[in-house]
Amino acid sequence: MFSRDSSELRLAERDVPEPGDGQIRVRVMRSGVNPTDWKRRSAGDPGFPEATPNMDGAGLVDAVGPGVLSHRVGDRVWLMLAAHGSAFGTAADYTIIAAGHAFPLPDTISYDLGAALGVPAVTAHRALTVAEGGPDRLHPGALLGRTVLVAGGAGAVGHAAIQLARWAGATVVTTVSSPEKAALATAAGAHHVVDYRHAEAAKEIRAVAPDGVNLVVEVSPGPNAPLNQAVIANHATIAIYANNGGDTASFDIRPLMMLNTRIQFLILYSVGERALQAAAEDIGAALRDGALPIGAAHGLPVHHFPLDQTAEAHNAVEHNAVGKVLIAVA
Repeated sequence: MFSRDSSELRLAERDVPEPGDGQIRVRVMRSGVNPTDWKRRSAGDPGFPEATPNMDGAGLVDAVGPGVLSHRVGDRVWLMLAAHGSAFGTAADYTIIAAGHAFPLPDTISYDLGAALGVPAVTAHRALTVAEGGPDRLHPGALLGRTVLVAGGAGAVGHAAIQLARWAGATVVTTVSSPEKAALATAAGAHHVVDYRHAEAAKEIRAVAPDGVNLVVEVSPGPNAPLNQAVIANHATIAIYANNGGDTASFDIRPLMMLNTRIQFLILYSVGERALQAAAEDIGAALRDGALPIGAAHGLPVHHFPLDQTAEAHNAVEHNAVGKVLIAVA
């Protein structure tokens, strides 16, 4: 159930829900926990008498509702935005979700990886496809000749952005705050890793990209504004998907104006179905290419919690656990 305080999250027995028109029921194997999950929970009333948290997950189609022709019972799927506008998040044995937000999970791909996609990978895809000169879709070669700077390369979105950008052919630079996080970002596939706390961070990035960075995937726009201004190229895009470090940011207008800089905000809840479906299709292609592995050896350690410790899983994410937090439902 939803609660402002994670300690009030509790496991409850309920009847198995039935899918409605255009919906499917999924037997959840893994549920993914993201910052948006604890933030939405702590914001309070979700609009339902009770609600199950968590947007992401992976499992097996258990039933299909009227009008659903895209899925069959037994299909393996990964899920996107399950709890958005719904009482049925993925921290449960069963969830109900729109058929259009459940995507094929190949037999060779683990439920862990499936549940780690969703918010992080779709956010990363959107950030990588909003630049003025495109591309608006990702595939091998789509970002060839571009330099992408990923802020916070050891986070879940940063990890996905590194992997997708590299798969699409970009030169990938990332910023981190410690040698341990640098090792994770390197394992994820970043070509160059820079400690943003160093006074020479801008110089180090410029050494890699003398003409400037074409695209910034930004998690901390306020604190990173001076560094971004120092390293971006003409017609660069700064794609902002979070507010780490504060709710306000300031920047010098004229230098950014002279570089025709685009500052693009993004959030999945209102980005539109076209962008969500494009992301899911491209993520599926990257999955089939083996471009999105997780685990410590690939730069994203995985932390498992049982279903009855969903509160502890939320607390781990809220307190900045490094890696991906998953709930092992089955």
